[in-house]
Amino acid sequence: MSGTRCGFVALIGAPNAGKSTLLNTLVGEKVSIVSRKTQTTRARVRGIVVEGETQIVFVDTPGLFAPRRRLDRAMVAAARDAAAEADAVVALVDARREIAAPSEETEAIFKDLKALKGPIYLALNKIDLVERPKLLALVKRLNDAFAFRATFLISAATGDGVSELLKTLAAAMPEGPWLYPQDQIADAPLRMLAAEITREKIFDLLHDELPYQTTVETDSWQARPDGSARIEQTIYVTREGHRKIVIGEGGRTIKAIGAAARKEIAEANDGPAHLFLHVKVRENWLDDPERFRAMGLEFPKG
Repeated sequence: MSGTRCGFVALIGAPNAGKSTLLNTLVGEKVSIVSRKTQTTRARVRGIVVEGETQIVFVDTPGLFAPRRRLDRAMVAAARDAAAEADAVVALVDARREIAAPSEETEAIFKDLKALKGPIYLALNKIDLVERPKLLALVKRLNDAFAFRATFLISAATGDGVSELLKTLAAAMPEGPWLYPQDQIADAPLRMLAAEITREKIFDLLHDELPYQTTVETDSWQARPDGSARIEQTIYVTREGHRKIVIGEGGRTIKAIGAAARKEIAEANDGPAHLFLHVKVRENWLDDPERFRAMGLEFPKG
């Protein structure tokens, strides 16, 4: 294509800043899982948006936070690598939370931004939940802390202000051919998205630390002539007690997870989904390099 632009934009921020919600709003469909719990996104998820003659590949990154475990370190490293490789970066800040109490996470992210070369934009999210005078004071404080190319006031949930952000980012992309077909909205295989959808439902239905000790893999995906798909997935947990919790009394919990996941997988598949879930114990999956590679993460040593 002549006169086209194409580039990568990394969405970075603290956990629960709204990066996955913003990505889904930009794309117009669900490509990244969303949860009220922090650190839901583990690997980089790419959503593809066309704005005029520009194709933008948005990279939803794991939230930046102080890592405690090996998986945490891998997630933070993935986020930092995505920001370093991108043509532009959007630093997303939860305006309501930042006004209530300036966070050390935001301060640490701003320090990381100083090492980046491309244009960096500030997006203050959840503005619909904040009083205007307080919002303007926050804009000043954050821009005093870092010289952003521009600041946008948005609500990822409602879409308010998102189109202005998109137009600005499109103009900042380098000239070049598109990397994906015009109708492609994500670069992850459908079977990977399906596994992430099931993992999202585990986050929704279970509590405390258990969801962070689970991972989901799509073992088989059989497309049928009628447009439906027969899908088998395995939910891996680290101990037998966790397996019993995921299954639930009389199988109620696993049935609820399956029912919720099946509905969204069917929407993504544009056809019925027949989902079969299994729960297995894999005690050391958090120390298994192969599991990290399956999630698109580098396995940190030590």
